[in-house]
This record gives sequence, C-alpha cells and structure tokens, in this order.
Amino acid sequence: MPYDQNQRTPDRTRRARRGVLVAALLLPALLAAGCGGPGGADPSGGTPPGGGKPGDTAPASPPGSAPASSPSPSASGEDRPLAGRTVVVDPGHNPGNFRHTSEIARQVDVGTHTKECDTTGTATQAGYREADFTLDVARRLRSLLESRGARVLLTHDGDRPFGPCIDERARFGNEARADAVVSVHADGSAAGHRGFHVILPARVEGGADTSAIVGPSRELGEHLVDAFARATATGPADYLGGGTGIDVRSDLGGLNLSTVPKVFVECGNMRNGEDAALLSEGSWRQRAAEGMADGIGAYLAR
Repeated sequence: MPYDQNQRTPDRTRRARRGVLVAALLLPALLAAGCGGPGGADPSGGTPPGGGKPGDTAPASPPGSAPASSPSPSASGEDRPLAGRTVVVDPGHNPGNFRHTSEIARQVDVGTHTKECDTTGTATQAGYREADFTLDVARRLRSLLESRGARVLLTHDGDRPFGPCIDERARFGNEARADAVVSVHADGSAAGHRGFHVILPARVEGGADTSAIVGPSRELGEHLVDAFARATATGPADYLGGGTGIDVRSDLGGLNLSTVPKVFVECGNMRNGEDAALLSEGSWRQRAAEGMADGIGAYLAR
C-alpha cells in the first residue's frame, strides 16, 4: 500500500510519547531559570530582596563595618598582601557635628585630662569642610586596603548624627585588635603654613599608658610620611616637626587611649590657599588615599 507519512509504527509512537513526557518534566525548570528563578535574571525589574523599589541601592552597612565589595582583580588571590590583617580607618570629626554642639562639647576622659567629646573640624575659605574631606578619603582608603586583602573597619561611615567621641574612637580600634589605626584629618593652621604631617603618640603613663604602642606607632608614622610624600608630591609641614613631617603629642585622646599602633595623618592645611586647592580635588584625594595605603602596607609587611 502507498506510504502514509502520518502513520506511525508502534516504536515511533513510543518514542514520541517519551519525548512529550521529558518535555513536560523539563518545562517548569526552564521557565524558572528564565524568569527570576535561581541563577536567572528578573526581566520584570521587581522588588529587590529585603524590600524597596526597583533600582534601590543595597541597605547601608551596620556602623563600623565595611560594606561588601565587588570582586577586584586582586580578590582572586593573585595579590593580597594584607590578607589576615585588620586596619581601622578613623574619619576625623563628623559632617553632622555642627548640628549637635552640646553633645560634642561634653567632656570625656582622655587619660591625661578631660577634653571635648569631638569638634566640628576646620574648613577651607570656600567652605569645604574637614569632616567631608576625611570621610571621602577614608572611603577611598578602605577600598584600596580591601583590594589588597585587609579587613577594614571605619569608626563611622556618615551613618550617625554626630561623633563618635574621641574615647569611643580609641576603643573601636582596641576592640577590633587592629594591626594599625589611621585617623584621617586636615589641619586648620595659619594661612601661611603649608604641608602635611603625621601625629604620633607621646609616651604617657598613669590614667593612660602608651608605652607599648609608642615604638610601633612611630614605625607606622614614618612609613606613612614617606609614602604620602611620594604619592601626593607634596612636602612635609613647614610649620612644625622641623620639616620631618612628624609631630609627637600627648594631648590627643584618640592616641592616649589606644592600645594598638595608631597615628593621625593631617593631610594638609585647609586654611592655606594652595593646600586647600589640592584637598578640594577628587584626584588629589585619591592620591592621598593611595599614599596612606602604601604606607600602611609597608608597615604591615615589615
């Protein structure tokens, strides 16, 4: 009889049925993969995990913690010289301090005397505030150190209305058991003064005892002076420290109360026109952060 293309043999019929069954089993999985299921994109632009509107950024990290970072080339393990190290970065002052004058005026014990909880910091003639500068540089520094493998904690990240107080800043580094703490600042000296400097803890004993950290803090500070000068192409302060870029003080609670190596970096003088122009440039702030990262890295590699 003539061949009928629509007629199937029993074998062909069984194979066809098996094909239909397999397709039925696979179809739900294929649909899930293409419509926002595990491993698939959500073409509808729906609500992000945890709520919020499409396009919302991730929630802010808890105070003092470093937010999750996108993998960088060094995150693959190719170059993570600071892996296993903890660095605390302390952005000097707080952009909201000026709204909380009574709170920041509260006296706290700094080991050798009492002092204000915090201050507003200084500013350039054009109104660029030290507190905004320090927070920007601290965030840049955090990114650089994390890319080298360090665990980085900020004493604050613009996530609180004022402070923290200087004694709390010191406790933060102590409790983190930091390998190094760097407090980022900019000076407010006379307009004719230029340059950066690093402040080291003096040896104090009694209510506070810095004897264990004086030596390592000096090493950290000297590495920072060298690396900061190279990265920023700026010179040490011409108004203190004899041109060494090093100043030693016993009146700063953030240093007196520290039990881990800690220094302050005064990146320049905001009241000097030439320094202020540099401090106000994002590209220079990036170089400042790179210099600090290099100095911290050299200290931790010693």
